[in-house]
Amino acid sequence: MRLHIRKPLFSLVTIFLLGSLLTSVTWYKFHSHDSWHHQRKEVEPTTVNESTERPEAPADMCVESYSCTNCREIITSIAKCYAEPWKRQKRNYEKFSSQLNSNCHGAENAIVTQNNTPVGSQIVYVGNSKKKTIEVTTDLFSTFPKEHPLPNKKWDTCSVVGNGGILINSKCGKQIDSAQFVIRCNLPPLDSELEKDVGKKTDLVTANPSIFQLKFSSLNNFRRPFVESLRNFGDAMLLLPTFSFRLNTQLCQRAIYAINDFDSPIRPISFNPEYIRNLSIYWNSQGLTEPRLSTGFMMVSLALELCNSVDLYGFWPFSFHPQDFHHLTNHYYDNKPPRKQYHAMPAEFNHLLKLHRQGILRLHLGDCEAEKDVPAKKRQKKHRMLV
Repeated sequence: MRLHIRKPLFSLVTIFLLGSLLTSVTWYKFHSHDSWHHQRKEVEPTTVNESTERPEAPADMCVESYSCTNCREIITSIAKCYAEPWKRQKRNYEKFSSQLNSNCHGAENAIVTQNNTPVGSQIVYVGNSKKKTIEVTTDLFSTFPKEHPLPNKKWDTCSVVGNGGILINSKCGKQIDSAQFVIRCNLPPLDSELEKDVGKKTDLVTANPSIFQLKFSSLNNFRRPFVESLRNFGDAMLLLPTFSFRLNTQLCQRAIYAINDFDSPIRPISFNPEYIRNLSIYWNSQGLTEPRLSTGFMMVSLALELCNSVDLYGFWPFSFHPQDFHHLTNHYYDNKPPRKQYHAMPAEFNHLLKLHRQGILRLHLGDCEAEKDVPAKKRQKKHRMLV
């Protein structure tokens, strides 16, 4: 009797164990595939129809994650990518520039003008969660340039200068200033002692309205000091985010009026929120899902529409130098941390690195004079010795 009971019981236990094992194996295979797919998606290259000029390098050679629990490994991986010989890939650049232009229209529409924004039209703010608008009055209209201030033809060479601490002791000043058109971000200091590293030439510079609030008392009482602070930028275009947020409009208009009242040669212009919106949609489709693109990244995107050759300086999101891991300040002029809740600097840098490796633009992460003198093969050998 006991034997008859044990046999079905043993069969049930066997079936249960086999079922559990099969479920575990199935779950593991599904989970592994899903994780692999998710990881590949994170490192998918920026959408460019790759030419045969240069094959896409394996994604795992570069950056998979910017979590700085393994910062040294990440920076070493980036340094290996950067040490590869760089060559401009004209076909890749032309395809990507055309793609940006057809999606974002920066060359025609990045700046608010009297031609594209007539009196009575409604400007939709880009930064407010609800679609808030402002009507273009005659007074507001008078602050817009009559025509697009950027030329119809492309510049041959452009430097886009970020403010990263990696610029300290870079000796990149002459190389930056040698470009036909130089773009800088957020009214950075251009003192004479910094010139050898960051240069002094400026054709376009952006300004964050927080500077007007913090340094110049919202331009209620310190209008002259504000205008005097712009002297280092000569007759450059001053690009203002007048219509990004509702609160910015009044501040930026005060800046424009102060510049005009004191006859400053600098030329104030305003970002077109429609362009910023198009740019966000485009880069969102490429995997940048954070609420706002950084000013520097927007300037790089614009430069890729306006310039035949784009070189980047001062773009580096880490606290350690890629060559010898010495500590870096956040900016070349101070160590204030970035506003991480808004910008995804490491994720943006990942896209810039991919564009660098595709020959679409060129990043500069070291001593510019040394890089000019040392051939690419020797740079690779030097990097292997450091690692």
